Amino acid sequence: MPSSTAEARAAIIAQARIEGFDSVRIAPADIANEAAHHLAEFLDDGRHGTMDWMARNADKRASPRELWAEARSVVVVASNYAPDSDPRAAQARNRTGAISVYAQGDDYHDVMKAKLKRLARYVTEHFGAEVKLFVDTAPVMEKPLAQAAGLGWQGKHTNLVSREFGSWLFLGSLFTTLELAPDAPEEDHCGQCRRCLDACPTAAFTAPYRIDARRCISYLTIEHKGPIAREFREAMGNRIYGCDDCLAVCPWNKFAQDAHEARFHARDSLQAPPLGALARLDDAAFRALFRGSPVRRIGRDRFVRNVLIAIGNSGDASLAGDAEKLLGDPSPLVRAMAVWALSRLLGRGAIAALAERHAPGEADADVLLEWQSAKI
Repeated sequence: MPSSTAEARAAIIAQARIEGFDSVRIAPADIANEAAHHLAEFLDDGRHGTMDWMARNADKRASPRELWAEARSVVVVASNYAPDSDPRAAQARNRTGAISVYAQGDDYHDVMKAKLKRLARYVTEHFGAEVKLFVDTAPVMEKPLAQAAGLGWQGKHTNLVSREFGSWLFLGSLFTTLELAPDAPEEDHCGQCRRCLDACPTAAFTAPYRIDARRCISYLTIEHKGPIAREFREAMGNRIYGCDDCLAVCPWNKFAQDAHEARFHARDSLQAPPLGALARLDDAAFRALFRGSPVRRIGRDRFVRNVLIAIGNSGDASLAGDAEKLLGDPSPLVRAMAVWALSRLLGRGAIAALAERHAPGEADADVLLEWQSAKI
């Protein structure tokens, strides 16, 4: 057993590397988190949209000690998931869907948590310390905590940026009762650059370091449960789960390294999935295709909603048949987006004929509204 806290720190960092984490730093548990003030403004302005979980226990996000009073140090770990090519290239293929890089492989929550559990076991067995681990599972402000630990800084796109890995990092944290010497916090290196702000398809950034989630394609395609507002649909293009634009344009990505963790590599089936085949997924097929993927969390109906918007944006009338089959789908969310997709692909006469067959018995207000808009 190490005889000093310095040796304990070195041993824990070495073990984290053995577990496969690409970067490991230590933050104090009593940090004064300025980000908590920004979070309060974010919530007060309603910019979190329907993400009510962000408002729950918001006071505990101010500092690790607010969440767990016994914590003395936080081991912050990161895993690189950088793609081997520019993910924006997928947006040029109008018959296929674009899935965010982070969701093309295995669910990072599961991968990171398994490694953190082994690290936690090592800490308790070797040092007798208490630990708690988190990977998006508690009110932990992981990006400000990572900056305090020196892993990177929160860029103008509000995501973490690293001088080693660019914008492609998954984060996790291990709270412990051990007193470990902290690393120096990282400084902001964005300078005058605003590429991420200008790249956003829906102008979700109201200012540097300030995002309105209600306008963000990642929020709209993943967190938002209802119909997506018309003003954002065309800008979504073929993005069917998340958006990487603000991450992909960051100049610090020139230092990014391809992810070495095989489970973060893109599955062949998720790199350029055909929109027509995705539109034909029932619940069982959806669950099978996305087994072990974060995409599975949003459910089939929300996912097919996104696919139908991509079909409507494709300009390819040969996909109209797949959209038409969904006019009778059990989900009103799916039916509504099927109407919108068809209104983009077919002429007014064809839409009027479809409306005669499908709209009269429609009981859902959102679907009827789409029919009315389609016939204008």
